[in-house]
Amino acid sequence: MRLTRRSLLAATTAAAALPTASPASAATRRRRTGFENLAADGYAQLSGQRTGIVTNPTGVTRDVRHIVDVMHADDRVNLTAVFGPEHGFRGTAQAGGSEGRYDDPATGLPVYDTYLKSGRPLADIFTASGVDTVVFDIQDVGARFYTYIWTLYDCMEAAQLAGKRFVVLDRPNPVTGRAALGPVLHKEFATFVGRQPISQAHGMTVVELARLFNGEFLAAPVELDAVLMSGWKRSEWYDDSGLPWVPPSPNMPTPETALVYSGTCLFEGTNLSEGRGTTRPFELLGAEGVDGRWAEAANGLGLPGVRFREAYFAPTFSKFQGKTIGGVQVHVHDRDAYDPVRAGIALLVTAKKVWSGFAWRADNWIDKLTGSTLVRTMIDAGAGTDEVVAGWEEELAAFRRVRREYLVYR
Repeated sequence: MRLTRRSLLAATTAAAALPTASPASAATRRRRTGFENLAADGYAQLSGQRTGIVTNPTGVTRDVRHIVDVMHADDRVNLTAVFGPEHGFRGTAQAGGSEGRYDDPATGLPVYDTYLKSGRPLADIFTASGVDTVVFDIQDVGARFYTYIWTLYDCMEAAQLAGKRFVVLDRPNPVTGRAALGPVLHKEFATFVGRQPISQAHGMTVVELARLFNGEFLAAPVELDAVLMSGWKRSEWYDDSGLPWVPPSPNMPTPETALVYSGTCLFEGTNLSEGRGTTRPFELLGAEGVDGRWAEAANGLGLPGVRFREAYFAPTFSKFQGKTIGGVQVHVHDRDAYDPVRAGIALLVTAKKVWSGFAWRADNWIDKLTGSTLVRTMIDAGAGTDEVVAGWEEELAAFRRVRREYLVYR
């Protein structure tokens, strides 16, 4: 390698991308993300390729340097484009927004907007960018309706249409990969919060999902390569990884948010606040007129691993902006015993029973989130939590059998 300022930076940043060898890091030294393994191998899988990357603020090294900055400074990588998802590459946009097309001030690289683009229009963006290989590296949170996994799906499909190679860099599922939970999407309810029939909490990593998408759902498979993690186990939580937590979106501030999200995001489909505009989104839920009876009813179910506190709060934006409302705060005290999807259903059932003002969103958004009419119609008919959960068990069992074929970690 010729000695240049860029190559000197590359040597520094490649070393920084890997875990240190100090005694303090012994517990995390064996674990590496897909990017760390890519860097450790000298970016061999990208050799000779004009490379574009789909990423956002979560694409960081252990020392919180962004991987775009690291790769751009390295002569061994020909990084020529960045593709931003919902919220944008640098993460400045709120829910339902993106950053548009611009040149990144830090690197000068062109940044293309992928949000709400799919099929041929997205393939045309890949073609116009001039890349040979599209890389994906975004931290997921484990829920079907979190849109980054469908950005993954759309980009895989578009890369195939454009004749591009696709490489996925793996990161941990922050809420473990132990189990798939919740209802399975019915295809007639497919939207950007659920393109294909997977369960509400999928219990997979993005590499495993990419393998599933390629093997089961894409009309034509893309040329897919993956860079796996080292040392990650399905039973591990995010704090086991030793990685810094960067909010994947503005309302996902902590791993604890991710823990409850696959259940409490269902409140987006109601007239209650899901906690947006508070410091504890998806942990705080409520509405005007709700009082302590809700927490009492929810606690009365004896759900394992969780308690519900009567809470009052005033969202600074979104539903009930600037108004003081009542509700609950979700407190998980045993995350191994906690079932977030069952808890979300229990909260819907009890909210409807104790608050006369309860209503679904007029557009039946709840059906898009849950993947069918089952949850809404059963709760409206007076079904209890166990009855609702039993309603999806057969479809969930079938998905679990398919899912098993694509898992790569133990």
